[in-house]
Amino acid sequence: MRNQLTWYKRYVEKVHDTPSSPAAFIGRGGHLALEHFYNGVHKEEAIRLGLEYMKNVADFEINFGTAKTKKAKKQKRINMEKAYKHAVSYYLAKPPRHSVLGVETSAVAEVDGLALPIKAISDLVVHSKVERGALDIVDHKFVASFSKHGSQKTLFIIQAIFNYYTVKDMYNMPVRRFIIQECKRSKNTDGSSQMRRYVIDFNDCKEEFELFNRLINDATEEITRKRLYLPNPSDMFEGENSFDIYRLGLVEK
Repeated sequence: MRNQLTWYKRYVEKVHDTPSSPAAFIGRGGHLALEHFYNGVHKEEAIRLGLEYMKNVADFEINFGTAKTKKAKKQKRINMEKAYKHAVSYYLAKPPRHSVLGVETSAVAEVDGLALPIKAISDLVVHSKVERGALDIVDHKFVASFSKHGSQKTLFIIQAIFNYYTVKDMYNMPVRRFIIQECKRSKNTDGSSQMRRYVIDFNDCKEEFELFNRLINDATEEITRKRLYLPNPSDMFEGENSFDIYRLGLVEK
């Protein structure tokens, strides 16, 4: 919705050449560290492996913003790696304990009533602590500030339902909860916890499932009609890039 041509390039043509923000790489490094940790790697080694991934990211892959000189970019990378180490260390200082069945579980599911299959990647699939014989899904997020709406945040609910369908289909077991573990990257000056936990209980989501299914079907109908994919020069993130693509005719429609 923000930028049609950028969406088309990335998700239809599968061209992923737009630099990502330092925050995005902190999140990816953090997810990689936790993936190793929940697969049985020791804390220090897990942190090192995430940091190694970040060090191997080329400069052209990073959106440095106003940092233009070599010195400024170097400092930006130092700050990025420092924020990563702080965030992951906060999380692993007292990591949540789970009975883990799957780590970074990718799955596709056919859902009755939906024209297209559902695809999702679940950070952790674990045995539920509130319902015997059921599963919970755990999602990790490294953030600049905690989410204001908590478990009621629309994006969390949509993500939760994507994961619900794929995990339920893959494991053929009931799925009870979607648990979001937010970890704040910068240290709280008041000494309060860097971690915050939100829980979405699928038993309480009947209306949300109905809304999700309607949204997916409406989105499917929208993207399958004949249309032009236009650039959005005012998009603060990728406006210039999208207009350059349009100007040069690099994406065939």
